[in-house]
Amino acid sequence: MKTSRRHFLKISGALASLLPLESLAFSPAKSITKPLVISTWNFGVGANAEAWKILSQQGRSLDAVEKGVQVPEADPTETSVGLGGLPDRDGRVTLDACIMDEFANCGAVACLEHIVHPISVARKVMELTPHVMLVGDGALQFALANGFKKENLLTPDSEKAWKEWLQKAEYKPIVNIENHDTIGMLALDVHQNLSGACTTSGMAYKMHGRLGDSPIIGAGLYVDNEVGAATSSGLGEEVIRIVGSHLVVELMRQGNSPQKACELAVKRIVKKQPEKSKQIQVGFLAVNKFGEYGAYALQKGFTYALYSNEIPNLVFEAKSYYNS
Repeated sequence: MKTSRRHFLKISGALASLLPLESLAFSPAKSITKPLVISTWNFGVGANAEAWKILSQQGRSLDAVEKGVQVPEADPTETSVGLGGLPDRDGRVTLDACIMDEFANCGAVACLEHIVHPISVARKVMELTPHVMLVGDGALQFALANGFKKENLLTPDSEKAWKEWLQKAEYKPIVNIENHDTIGMLALDVHQNLSGACTTSGMAYKMHGRLGDSPIIGAGLYVDNEVGAATSSGLGEEVIRIVGSHLVVELMRQGNSPQKACELAVKRIVKKQPEKSKQIQVGFLAVNKFGEYGAYALQKGFTYALYSNEIPNLVFEAKSYYNS
């Protein structure tokens, strides 16, 4: 039996009306807020200020995110990023980072020791090699070959904290809530191009060689210049399970706002780990092509810093699934 074109269109229209608005295709018919930079946690304020120097001069978002996250990387008082980061259970400070630009170029380093700015090594991996990620000693040798200085990253304060932890610590994998804050940064420049960066010293007192989500493209960071960008912070293992940042971007592609996309990703974690999710923290941060942004976490306390022409680098607390 033949179906008339009119009848086909009528059926198609009826089916489309049943779809929720959040699942409809990504629409470009919106005003644009640019430039904009957004980053995780309170230390994002200093990072944003450095990034804004580039964005406010019509600079590229990739340059902005690299320079921005270098601020906490070089701060010895920030014990979850770069210099001064709390070590693994063997007393070794290992750093993870990744970066991604508007062309889907990306680079990453993992378990990198002795280099203050892993984000810049990640960018070199992106620009100078055919690879996406270098790890461990290979990443270190690459960094040294490209002019980076080898330094001791274990500060006296972090060494003292590690030695105190050793007095009662059990050397086995556990759900570790001691320290796993990451700086993830997303920027939209005046050319309406997105880039992102993510850098961390990882979970405090982790097993040597442990890797979280931060250097993994699609988990700790993802950028799609047609749609938006996302980053995460918290217990990386749970972000990896759902490929969290990529999930947030794909949810935005389906028509969800950045806020709704972050909420749906967090709820995915709750669905897969209903009991465990009550005891851990994971937060997502997202921005779309128009400069709309969103943030959501499992638990209260996940903060982010935002800098635009309208919002002068202020800190906000994200809504959360539990205790909101």
